[in-house]
Amino acid sequence: MNRAIFLAALVLLAAPASALDCRSPMTQRDMNQCASDEYRAADAQLNETYGELMGMLGADQRHKLVAAERGWISERDAHCRSETAENAGGSMHPMLYMGCLTQMTMARTRMLRAEITCRRNSEICHN
Repeated sequence: MNRAIFLAALVLLAAPASALDCRSPMTQRDMNQCASDEYRAADAQLNETYGELMGMLGADQRHKLVAAERGWISERDAHCRSETAENAGGSMHPMLYMGCLTQMTMARTRMLRAEITCRRNSEICHN
């Protein structure tokens, strides 16, 4: 009997979880997960854009961009902590914090893309 229960538990654990539909999440946990997934996607896009820009820069400019990104990450994180402090410890906090990170990350990606476009068009760019 114990073996049957053990095997049934293994089957349940091995079964793929149903995909979360982030178009209409039903629980706060789902909303938090969707916000986290959205942030991960925005961060991946930022990293891709950052890498593309790094490939266009000379050594000195790359060094400056690395320093700027580190500063920006610190500023973004501090801003989002402050922005969501009122909800800290609550069930909505992860969703709100991730939403803030996502919005700021997407804005940063747009800034870096503008720099890439500027450089591709051989314009005088902001450094």
